Order: sequence, then C-alpha cells, then structure tokens
Amino acid sequence: MITSKLPNVGTTIFTVMSQLAAQTGAINLSQGFPDFDGPQALRDAVGRHIADGHNQYSPMTGLPALRQQVAAKIARSYGKQVDADGEVTITPGATQAIFCAIQTVIHPGDEVIVFDPCYDSYEPSVELAGGRCVHVQLGLNDFAIDWQKLADAITPRTRMIILNSPHNPSGALITRAELDQLAALIANRDIYLISDEVYEHLVFDGVKHASVLAHEELYQRAFVVSSFGKTYHVTGWKTGYVVAPPALTAELRKIHQYVSFCGVTPLQYALADFMAEHPEHVEELPAFYQAKRDLFCDLLEPSNFSFERVGGTYFQLVDYSKIRPDLNDVDMSLWMTREHGVATIPISVFYQEPPHGQRLVRLCFAKREDTLRQAAEKLCMIKRYA
Repeated sequence: MITSKLPNVGTTIFTVMSQLAAQTGAINLSQGFPDFDGPQALRDAVGRHIADGHNQYSPMTGLPALRQQVAAKIARSYGKQVDADGEVTITPGATQAIFCAIQTVIHPGDEVIVFDPCYDSYEPSVELAGGRCVHVQLGLNDFAIDWQKLADAITPRTRMIILNSPHNPSGALITRAELDQLAALIANRDIYLISDEVYEHLVFDGVKHASVLAHEELYQRAFVVSSFGKTYHVTGWKTGYVVAPPALTAELRKIHQYVSFCGVTPLQYALADFMAEHPEHVEELPAFYQAKRDLFCDLLEPSNFSFERVGGTYFQLVDYSKIRPDLNDVDMSLWMTREHGVATIPISVFYQEPPHGQRLVRLCFAKREDTLRQAAEKLCMIKRYA
C-alpha cells in the first residue's frame, strides 16, 4: 500500500463548491475566475501564432520577447530595472512558480512562516520539500500583520516567509511602511521571501500596490510571483512568472526545468504581442475591477450581510452573523448554494486554526454585470436570523 506524502490533503474546497454549483445550477461566486473572456486581440493572437507554427517548445526560461515585456512592465509600474534574461522566468502558472521557489530554498527541517488565512498551495509545497509551516494569524478585522506575533514566530530554523498582497481571501494590502518593518526584522537573518503578488494590478481607491520589486533590500532575498491569468482574464491559460535576483533565479530554474521545463509556447507569443501593443491594459485594470466591486457592494447594501469594501483582489468578504450565526462557514456555504442558488467559499479553509466565532464567506466579483445583479438579488432575499 502506498504511503501518502500528503495524508491531510483531499479535494480542495474550490473544486467541491464549483461542482456543487454546477450540480444545483447555482451562480458560481466561489472559485476565482472571470465569467467573461480576455481581450479579443489577445485571443486572436493565440490563433495567429498557432497557425504560424509556434507550437514547439519555448526556451526553458520563457520566450525572450515575453520576458522582455515583463521587464518593461516592471520598469513602468515600479521603477525597477530587472534583467529579462537573468531575473525573469515564465512558468505554467503562479502556483508552479511558488512550488519551485519553495523547493529551491527549503530543506528538511526548515520552517516557513505563512500568514493565516493563506492560499492552500503553500503548505503542501513546503511539506513536500521536507519543511514545516509556522502559521501566524493576521488581524481578525483588518487582516494586518501582527508584528509581535511574527517576531515571536521566527526561530533559527526559519528559512522563508511567504507574503501575499493583495491578499486572498481578504483583499487586504501590505503597505510600504510594513515592507520596511519586515526588512528591519529580518535584516541580519538568513531568511528568504516569496511575495505572491498575483493580484498586483487589482488595487482600488487610488492606492498604489506596494511591491517587493520596488523594495531593493527585500528584493535581494525574494521570489516575486505574478499571474498573466489574473491580469489578462485568462485564468485557464495557467501562465505566470517569477522575478528574482540572478543567483536565486539560477537555482529556481534548476527546479523549474524538471517540473515542467517550459510554458505553453503560442500563449507566450500572444501575451508578448498583446503586452507590447496594449501597455495601457494594466493601467486600466484597477478601475475596471473597482467598478465591479462597487456595483456588487452597492447591490448588496440592502442585504442582511455586513461587509467593508475590499482594497484589492476580485474577492469580497461578507459577514453572515445576522443571517445564520448557528452555522459554521462551511455549512453556510453549502446552505447558500443549495437553498439560495449562490456558491461561495468559506474562509476557514484558509486557516490552520479558524478563529472561534468568525462568520465570513468569500464572494468573487470577477463576473459580468448581469451575473452580479442576479447573484445580489438572490443574496438580498436571504432573511435575517429569527
């Protein structure tokens, strides 16, 4: 009998809720993907490059033209000059980039600090490397880092800290001042960073994303991960990238070449073309998604849910304490899907130890306007707890 290397891992809640939504005909606001297509010019470019014969392996590090476009975008967005050849690696998805970065650094017995609630791929990747995750809870209301808890969690075995901003599932943002605080905390320690910035261009209300790419001290020890899928509305393309200093990039590529070797070639050609021809896309993205956030939240104002508008990502947390305080969030998500036709994600699945009494579910607003209106109508019909 095989001995599982991940005995505590089962089917993810994202798969469970999407399947339940399909079975019940519920509106799927659970898994984080748009219900609209990416830009027409981007999709047209894929077909063009397939027809032109760009269907064989790309270079292991990624198509040079795409790496150059990533470097140009970073320079425009953050004022940071990176070497497209030595610091940018194209990967088949951000999750693969995170996995490879963890495998690059973590050895058996090492500890990795993650902030709960956290994305579900982090811990299995650490465990497969022989490491152990140390969970530090973010603030209950603002999902901010508790710096004393972080300092207390650091030990001689701490080898990595994983940041995520804009944060999934809460939408909270890390500030430049907080990055400075982190730099001071780990200045004299042999600790590396993964900065998961897949929602980097989904930051609202005029706030500027504080990227580790723009923090030279932290960047020298960091793997910064992003996602073309999130930025260009094509999550099914599973194409992302990781930016790291040359020495870290060289080690990461040793792992990457034996996990997938390279990403999908015609998709890389298409992305390179679109980025060159439409640099304004990323500049327009905050307003595009803020309009969806504001529409959805405006529609939910009459509901019995409580919420604060998120600062980033395309997820909105809502508190259901006034509706079914008797249900934990998993049961609430199942009840909402089956009884009210809207599928959500319980955020307890992002915790090692969910906070007692927390009553929050996550809704994805990366949807067409009519989808958001239909979902909000159903959500507003859910009555207050009697």
